[in-house]
Amino acid sequence: MRILVADDSQLYRKMLQGLLCGWGYEVLLASDGTEALQILSSEDAPRLAILDCQMPGLGGLELCERIREAKRRYVYTILLSAADLQSDVLKGFQLGADDYLCKPFNKLELRTRLKVGELIVQNHDALAEAQQALEFEASHDSLLRTWNRRAIITLLGKELRRANRKHTLLSILLADLDLFKRVNQTHGHLVGDIVLQSVAGKIARAVRECDYFGRYEGEEFLVVLPDCSGGEACVVAERVRHSICETPAANVIEVTASIGVAQLRDGQGLSELLHQGDAALYRAKQNGRNRVEMENTSETEP
Repeated sequence: MRILVADDSQLYRKMLQGLLCGWGYEVLLASDGTEALQILSSEDAPRLAILDCQMPGLGGLELCERIREAKRRYVYTILLSAADLQSDVLKGFQLGADDYLCKPFNKLELRTRLKVGELIVQNHDALAEAQQALEFEASHDSLLRTWNRRAIITLLGKELRRANRKHTLLSILLADLDLFKRVNQTHGHLVGDIVLQSVAGKIARAVRECDYFGRYEGEEFLVVLPDCSGGEACVVAERVRHSICETPAANVIEVTASIGVAQLRDGQGLSELLHQGDAALYRAKQNGRNRVEMENTSETEP
């Protein structure tokens, strides 16, 4: 594991470097707080840091505060304090330090503290990964691994507020697979699930990188297109439609999609925008399916 030693004393830097290298650590050295902060701000920053409380420029206390404020990957910090400066230790803990040692320190005690630090870093990473996994499961459809209904509507609301605040464009697509119940009835729900997974992959490849899409309900998908006019959204919608129908899903089942397009208008809320997209989708179904229809601005009643 990599470790940073920040101390303005060359004697302590060299002594710590020799000890830590002998214990199997990869050691990075800094002679002041500014140099230490640069190292800790890098992409591959060390996860352990031994910081002298008193250094030119940024001291160890200020460094602890900067590390916690940055909210990057967790760094376990040990403060080194002179015996007559232990009042700094309490302040260090308040600013985010994890442990401290008084100079001169006991080698065995330092090694023990570092082993504790390694375990805490590992546990912190495991908890962070578990939290990310829980957040992913809560916001993604379990079958398709796309945004689920709650998450995609939340994202739409966020983009709608941004568009209204900054007076930018926003459009949506509502895409529904045509006669999908026949797929389930003829081939079974397992095949139907495979078809839905195939379609989700095709939509992901057809939309722009800045777009969001998720499973709205059943075999219906919602695509959120920031900074996109209705006309541009129709182009994206046609690309999505072609992608879905040009290659049989799972190389076996031919499916098509009807798509409704709506652009955010002044004064519209989320439910009104979704209603416009739903009305356009209904018209695509009524006009023969496997087609894209743009909203009709006269369709304002829910």
